[in-house]
Amino acid sequence: MKKRAVTPLPYSIEVAGEKGKEVVFSLGGRIALENLRSLNSGVQARLQEMAPAKLTVDLSRVEYLDSAGALVLLKLQQAARTRSLDFQFANIPATVRGIMDLLDREDLAAPPLIKDRDATNLVEELGGGAKRFTEDLVQVTTFLGELLRALAYALLHPRSVRWNDVASYMKRAGMDGLPIVSLISFLLGLILAFMSSLQLKQFGANVYVAPLLAIAVVKELGPIMTAILVAGRSGSAFAAEIGTMKVNEEVDALITMGFDPIRFLALPKVLAAMVVVPLLTLYADICGIAGGLVVGVLGLDLTAYTYLQDTRTSLTILDIVPSLIKAGVFALLIAGIGCQRGFQVRGGAEAVGTATTSAVVAALFLIIVTDSAFALAFHYLGI
Repeated sequence: MKKRAVTPLPYSIEVAGEKGKEVVFSLGGRIALENLRSLNSGVQARLQEMAPAKLTVDLSRVEYLDSAGALVLLKLQQAARTRSLDFQFANIPATVRGIMDLLDREDLAAPPLIKDRDATNLVEELGGGAKRFTEDLVQVTTFLGELLRALAYALLHPRSVRWNDVASYMKRAGMDGLPIVSLISFLLGLILAFMSSLQLKQFGANVYVAPLLAIAVVKELGPIMTAILVAGRSGSAFAAEIGTMKVNEEVDALITMGFDPIRFLALPKVLAAMVVVPLLTLYADICGIAGGLVVGVLGLDLTAYTYLQDTRTSLTILDIVPSLIKAGVFALLIAGIGCQRGFQVRGGAEAVGTATTSAVVAALFLIIVTDSAFALAFHYLGI
């Protein structure tokens, strides 16, 4: 029976010294990527066995060292210092020292950009979430103040505004959004009129479908649905555009050239949104009423004239103006939060995606909260 030849390890570890006192690890041979796993486990096993108070790693017998091996050695040194263990390298050949000097020891000691998930309890999670929410609220409030200052400056110095860019963003946020606003608003009006008719038909109150739909669409559904659509289309686009410029250091270049990034980048977007969102809201109201008209004519045996007349008499100027005011405030929030999230981007492409998602979620949250505040205010003001 033939004996299988045992391939000798390409490296060697010799241990000298007394357990619990000064210990010397003498490494030799080839310390490279292909044998790092066994080398690291061997070093850790001997380190645990000897439990030294002082550790010296002798590298005089090392014949070959690549960057992966150098990384393991420096990680060993870092781990020893973390445990307050007296550590040093000894007898380092010139070639080995050259490879080790290629690695930046400060970067090795720096915390990672993406931290490992910590096992935290519920109280810590709630505390961390509250802290992040407070910090985010402060940042949003600060940015909103700077944006309002830029808007005031634009009113006093209209020539400083890049009106060509404002027109371009009006087309992107307004004209390009007409198809989806038309479809969603028409279907919403159709569904709301149909569901209302099912209930009102039981009491012979079909004639009230038109006023119900008109007031609901004009006062609430038109502004809020338009704002949600604009937040998903334009708010995310604003965040992605500015975030990409941050990643490519174009915003830093603007600051170097003496431009105010908020006036140069954010202001045209905000002005465009504040113009087109109220107009889109009016258009959405018309499409929603048109959807209800289809149900009224086809399903309720109403004439188009009767339906439109009931709609006209149920609405007043006090119903339309507050709707446009809400739409303007929604536009400011959508464009402002999109730009603010874009300016916050740090890192690469992943950070841009995170900022885009955050812009949409934050805009939707602010839209709902602001709409609730408007509902209470208009109720107590009698509007």
